[in-house]
Amino acid sequence: MFKSRGDIVYKCTVRLLEDTEILECEFHPSYKGKFLLEHVCQQLNLTETDYFGLRYVDANGQRHWLHLAKLILKQVKDATPILFSFRVKFYPPNPLLLKEDVTRFQIYLQLKRDLLHGRLYCTANEAAMLGALIIQIELGDYDPNIHVGNYVTEMRLLLRQTDAIEARIQELHQEPVEGTPGGTGGVKGMSTQEAERTFLKIACQLDTYGVDPHPVKDHRGNQLYLGINHCGILTFQGSRKTHHFKWSEVHKINFEGRMFIVHLNYPEKKHTVGFKCPSGAACRHVWCCAIEQMLFFTLPSSSDACVYSGGGLFSWGTKFKYVGRTEREILERDGLLASRDSQDEGSTTGGKRKASSVPATPSTPMTGDFGYSSLPRSTHSAPLEESAIPGSNIPDGEACTGGCLLSGAAVDIALCDHFRTVSDDKTACPEYARDSFEHSSTESGATTHATHVSHASQPTDDWRPPALQPPPRPFSLLRAFVPSFLFVWLSLALGILLLFETDWPLFRPLKRKPELVSLRHHYYAPLKEYLKKKVVELF
Repeated sequence: MFKSRGDIVYKCTVRLLEDTEILECEFHPSYKGKFLLEHVCQQLNLTETDYFGLRYVDANGQRHWLHLAKLILKQVKDATPILFSFRVKFYPPNPLLLKEDVTRFQIYLQLKRDLLHGRLYCTANEAAMLGALIIQIELGDYDPNIHVGNYVTEMRLLLRQTDAIEARIQELHQEPVEGTPGGTGGVKGMSTQEAERTFLKIACQLDTYGVDPHPVKDHRGNQLYLGINHCGILTFQGSRKTHHFKWSEVHKINFEGRMFIVHLNYPEKKHTVGFKCPSGAACRHVWCCAIEQMLFFTLPSSSDACVYSGGGLFSWGTKFKYVGRTEREILERDGLLASRDSQDEGSTTGGKRKASSVPATPSTPMTGDFGYSSLPRSTHSAPLEESAIPGSNIPDGEACTGGCLLSGAAVDIALCDHFRTVSDDKTACPEYARDSFEHSSTESGATTHATHVSHASQPTDDWRPPALQPPPRPFSLLRAFVPSFLFVWLSLALGILLLFETDWPLFRPLKRKPELVSLRHHYYAPLKEYLKKKVVELF
């Protein structure tokens, strides 16, 4: 931090998707997060900026996304030095629809990182093909005069890069691409752009595409990982996807202390699923990530978003306001999706159109009634490890930190009997999966907990005629507020009396605190004398 021309200017470092590339930036105390993100995107010649964000780590090791509408300095006030990481925040469902090649290249770099750090889980064959495509993009066509020996070993491509997978990657890199003379399904002969598009096409079809795992526990104490992407909320145990809650099924999202709660709407029934996070800060971050992902991929317009707040007693004061365009607005701007105005003109219904009746994207259509108005009582959960993965080139803070999908035994569980379990899970090569599991077992001890509550559907066959049913009791703000107000103040008064008027050993350390001594001297004692005087005058 230094002074320049009478103004205070702060310096920060932005680490890009290539670890060797960084940007040194400056900002004033009055600058908001949007300024810094736009500046970084401008340096990278990115125009499709809505998919990206800046992430930072607070003093407690908790990761956060930089909020675009809030002051930078207020968000990173405890950070020294100020360090940001430029990352993909919203993974597009189909990255091949992006307009700019430079945007697709940044998505490729992010997925390459995800593959290296174990977040993009895949089978051994898929990992070999993705690795071969990276080699093709980085080194070009196989040349026996240049690529000698086991040249794949020199490049870090996978979290657990075994000799068998390296050999398979080298074979695919040397084999011609299918459709060419002698082609056997390799990658030789692909241009850099073709290899990049093929890589994106394979990666975006994986279950863990766009998932940054948050370690949680279910109601039985089982270790799970919670993933949030354009498809909805997913749960994994080890490498196996156990449940998928689509956005069209999610009615409300909120949190209570360390409990992240998802309210689901199924035909004739409602369900509530809870996941216990390692800390309250981690739970708040998961909630913010879930709200932001849901709104980006489902809202027709950002103008439909309101201020969202946590719904529990221990989550007061936590509010979230969505800032930026939604995916539908981006697709409409690029001409990939018909605008809502043209659809509304062709509609013959005269009532107000529901937001949920419009598909969010061509690849993720929304069906059913999605109650946006019910969401207000609803983004990297576990603190980062201090050290990097031993024996790898992964920098500090980039390890999977308990969120690695290549961890734990691939044992299928069910949160409850009526939840559907995905049965078409892919099985990795035993050797590849075993190595990955061994690595992840030592990555993090931070775990979480989930509770599950099932609400039976309300009966619809009421035997009484409508005329005999009593009218609904009108809501009274006075009746709801006054009892709570009186209860809180009476409780506070009772606590103060016990603290200052009793000599319990439990309260003695508290009484000696400077804040309470000052409170007693300046407020409590004068108020006590005043009330004494008034009572004496009355009687």
